[in-house]
Amino acid sequence: MPATKEVKCTSEDCELDMFENHYTYDIADDHSVADLSCPLCGGTDCLEEIEL
Repeated sequence: MPATKEVKCTSEDCELDMFENHYTYDIADDHSVADLSCPLCGGTDCLEEIEL
């Protein structure tokens, strides 16, 4: 089953608390949260993976 990551935005100016990113089987092995941007504020250095 493809991976799912829960990610939170830590920017004080952003109202988004978390989102889920669902991957396909085709995702590159070296893909990480650092490759994403916040869907609300657009920030790239404010995202952290929520460890389950």
